Amino acid sequence: MNQAIIDFKIDLNDNSPLYMQLARKLTRDVREGRYQADQALPSERTLSEQQGVSRVTARKAIDQLVEQGLVVRRRGSGNYIAPRIEQPLSNLSSFSEQLQQRGYTPNSRWLRREVVAADADEQLALGLSPGARVARLERLRLADEVVMAYETSVIPAQVLPDPQAVEYSLYAHLERSGQMPVRALQHIRAMNAPAELAHQLDVPEGQAVLFITRVGYLESGVAVELTHSYCRSDYYDFVAELRRAPA
Repeated sequence: MNQAIIDFKIDLNDNSPLYMQLARKLTRDVREGRYQADQALPSERTLSEQQGVSRVTARKAIDQLVEQGLVVRRRGSGNYIAPRIEQPLSNLSSFSEQLQQRGYTPNSRWLRREVVAADADEQLALGLSPGARVARLERLRLADEVVMAYETSVIPAQVLPDPQAVEYSLYAHLERSGQMPVRALQHIRAMNAPAELAHQLDVPEGQAVLFITRVGYLESGVAVELTHSYCRSDYYDFVAELRRAPA
């Protein structure tokens, strides 16, 4: 990836620390979309030389962006613009649709696709009888080849008899078969990534991730999807619009 070129001028009338001025400039450029996801920032040394600031100032400015989740550090490689997804909580859409709407290329790295007996939790969530079979799909979700989430989806076998037929979008497949969920209940909570999950997401063990459970329903009220997603909190924002009810 090409390195981003930083056009920064020190404001002598600004009394805030120099690293904050530089961090605000970088943040504004990232949020305004001047740089593409996975684009490299200049190194601390290059940034300090280009802008006439100390390496400590450059490092502290980049630290601010890392803390905001706008930039990720890759050991031995450098600093890169992080893909970031803002998902409205009021819209039911697939991961692929969310990425495509924001100009990213969605992809899946399949870990497992199989038909198995539903466990007790899956039976309860999907309203299945004991011994019912389900398609279980386990995968990593990617945006422009960057791992964003680890996801497991469970679909009743009568709805998805052949999980190998799903390509990159489960919802696209369900829509083609006339089994697309029209509403869903979603629960979100934070958790610390255990070792195996951290390895899958390429984050340090113990890092905070978002754990999302979604149950999707047909118009008839029948549950057809149970999905557990573990999303990198440095890449995901969930946005809700709130309105005050009339008195």
